[in-house]
Amino acid sequence: MSIPAIVGHVMTGNSINSNGDAMPRALRSIRWSRLFPLFLVLLFGHRAIAAPIQSLTLMQAEEMWRRANFELRIARLAVTAASGDVQAADRRANPVFTMSSVSINPRSGLGAGGLRDKNADSTLRLEQVLERGDKRGHRTRNAQARLQAAERDADDTERIGLVQLRIAYWDLKLAEERERLTAVSAALAAEALTAAGKRQSAGDLAAADVARLKVDLLKTDSDARAAAADRKKACLALAVLINVVDDADRLEIADSWPATIDLPASAGNFASGRADEIGNRPDVRAAEARVAAAEAAVHGSRALGKRDVTFGLQFEHFPSIGDQAPNNTWGISISIPLFASHTHDGEIVRANAELDQAREQLQRARAIALAEVGRARADMGAAAGRIRQMERELLPAAETVAKAAEFAFARGAAGLIDVLDARRTLRQTLLDAAAARADHAKALAAIRMLALDPPAITAQSDAQNSIVSPATTAFQPGSR
Repeated sequence: MSIPAIVGHVMTGNSINSNGDAMPRALRSIRWSRLFPLFLVLLFGHRAIAAPIQSLTLMQAEEMWRRANFELRIARLAVTAASGDVQAADRRANPVFTMSSVSINPRSGLGAGGLRDKNADSTLRLEQVLERGDKRGHRTRNAQARLQAAERDADDTERIGLVQLRIAYWDLKLAEERERLTAVSAALAAEALTAAGKRQSAGDLAAADVARLKVDLLKTDSDARAAAADRKKACLALAVLINVVDDADRLEIADSWPATIDLPASAGNFASGRADEIGNRPDVRAAEARVAAAEAAVHGSRALGKRDVTFGLQFEHFPSIGDQAPNNTWGISISIPLFASHTHDGEIVRANAELDQAREQLQRARAIALAEVGRARADMGAAAGRIRQMERELLPAAETVAKAAEFAFARGAAGLIDVLDARRTLRQTLLDAAAARADHAKALAAIRMLALDPPAITAQSDAQNSIVSPATTAFQPGSR
C-alpha cells in the first residue's frame, strides 16, 4: 500500500497490516496521532532531502565562492591590518612624564609632616621628542603604499580564485557533455546489439558481426562509466571551491557554452600585445605599490640622519631646612643624539636593496602578466578556430559519413566494420567539439580575469553552440 493510502487510514482511525487487511485489535490502541508527524516526514521530507540542487549559473557560483573562500577572507583581513599600520604610522611620539624622589637619607628618615615637608627632593619631568626630516611623513607614505599593496593583493586573490572557479565550472560542463554523449552512445550500441541478435536469429547476420557489436557495446559502456566518474570528480572540484561538498553529486551547470568570439575583431587592443593591457592588473598594481613603499622607506632611512630633538620641562621641590621656606625650581632641557658610533648607514643600505628588489619584482610581474595574456589569447584563438572548423567541416562531414554508412549497411552495400568506424568517428568528433568549447570557455574566463574584459564576452547561447548532432539517432541495422 502506498504512503498516501497509509496516511489516509491513519487519519480516519483505521488500522491496516502489510497486506492491506485490518490489523489486530491490540495494535488499534496505539495513539496514531503521535506517529502522524513521522508519516509527514516520510511523505514530504524525503522529497526535500533527495531534491536535486538548483542548476547553478556561473554568476551564482561566483557569489557563493566569494562568501565561502578562506583565502579571500584572509586577504581582506590583511587589508584591515594594513589600515591599522597607517593609523599607527601617522602619529607623533607620545610625551614622557617622569616623577622621582631623591636625596633620601635612611638615617634621618623622611621626617614628619605632609608630603611637601618630607626630607626628599621631588622632581616632576615632562619630555617630548620632535622628529625632524619629515620622518612621520615618510613613515605614513610607506604604510599607505603597503595598504594599497594589500588591497591589490586581495583583488589578485579574487582574480586568481575566480579564474580557478570558472575553469572548474566549465570542466564540469564538459564532464556533463561527455557523460551525456557516452551514455547515448552506450544506449545506441545496446539497441544495435539487440537488433543484431534478432537478425542473427533470422539468419540475416553473421555471428562475427554480432560479436563485433558486443565488443563495441562493452567499449561504449566502459567509456560511459569513465565519463560518469569524471563528472563526479568535476562536481567535487567545483563543490570544494564554493563550499557545498555535501551536495557535490547534485551539482548541475545551468549556463550554455559562451558564444564563439573572433578575438582580433572583438577585443580591440588584445590583438596588439601592448604592455598597457596589463596596467590595471591587481598583481602589477600591487608590485607598483610596493615600489612606492620601498621608495618611502628609502627616504625615511635617509631622514634618520636628521637628529631628533627631545625637549624637557622639569619642576623640582626641595623641603624646608630649619627656618628656610621650601624651595621650588623650574628647569628646561634639550637632548640631541650624537652620531658617534654610526650614522644609520646599515638602514640606508637595506632600504636601497629592498627598493631594488621591489623594482625587479615589478618587472617580473609585468613580464608574467604579458605572458599570461598572450598565452590566454593564443588559447582562445586556437579554441575558436577549432570550434569553427568543427561546426563548418568536421561535424557535417562526420554526420554525412555516419548516415551514409548506416544507409548502405541497411541495404547490404556496406559491412558492419564500416558502420562501426563511422559511428566511432562521429562520437569522437562530438567529444572533440565539446572539448573545444570547454577550452574556448576557459580561455575566455582566463583572458577576462588576466587583463581588461573584452566586450561582448557573455555566457549567451546560440543555435551553433549546441553540440547535439542529428546523427545520434538510433542505429537500426535494417533488413537487407
